[in-house]
Amino acid sequence: MTADIVTRLRAAGCVFAEDEARLIAATAQTAAEAAAMAERRASGLPLEHVLGWADFCGLRIHVTPGVFVPRRRTEFLVARAAALAPPGAVVLDLCCGSGAIGAAVAARCGVSELHAADLDPAAVRCARRNLAPLGGRVYAGDLYAPLPAALAGRVDVLLANVPYVPSDEIPLLPAEARLHEPLLSLDGGADGAAVLRRVAAGSGRWLAPGGVLLTETGERQAPLAAEALARAGLAARVAESDEATVVIGELRGRPSPLSPPSPPPAPAGTPPGGG
Repeated sequence: MTADIVTRLRAAGCVFAEDEARLIAATAQTAAEAAAMAERRASGLPLEHVLGWADFCGLRIHVTPGVFVPRRRTEFLVARAAALAPPGAVVLDLCCGSGAIGAAVAARCGVSELHAADLDPAAVRCARRNLAPLGGRVYAGDLYAPLPAALAGRVDVLLANVPYVPSDEIPLLPAEARLHEPLLSLDGGADGAAVLRRVAAGSGRWLAPGGVLLTETGERQAPLAAEALARAGLAARVAESDEATVVIGELRGRPSPLSPPSPPPAPAGTPPGGG
């Protein structure tokens, strides 16, 4: 069965036909189902949509056709977020898609509360399936709009994997993304930073003192993202790996991994600057 699938995938131009065939064969319940899955893959459907799941940070994340597929490069954002999360963190995953990022952060460091939101109904259904075992709550709506008021001022880690492809570059994306993932998960506006500016502008109401906002962005958009976070009153910095760029903003107010402890107050009568 696997040999037949490999042949079909190779004929369709799949570069990793052998690996994909093994995954299809392992996922399918019958030979007929495997053949049907191979045909869907050969037609151009992303492998993760064919399988019904994506491997992300060692987790099997449920995805369905039409939902944004979590990228391996985004595991860098997860690592940064997990390193910054305080014990028992309250985590919010905005533009959550399948909920992969929130699930991965919760799996790595443990959280006291996990919340997520997305505008796309298909994504919300996926996220609910992925986050329910973790006790996560998923809301349907635009950015902060559907969140419960009780969450305001309590978010320790705000994850926002917003779309950041400039609108006029959408036609240049690979067909798998352009044809099979929702435009709202890809299109970041004229300069790629439109959605991030909205996230940054509203973050102050929801972040706890010392809370952090993390967003993945393109290398060209990183200065725009850092500027947006700074305008929102966050102390911003850029973290980079070989494959990904993450911009991190901190709402100052209590010690956090991004801010050194404040020096002790000077004794009465000591002139400013320590003389």
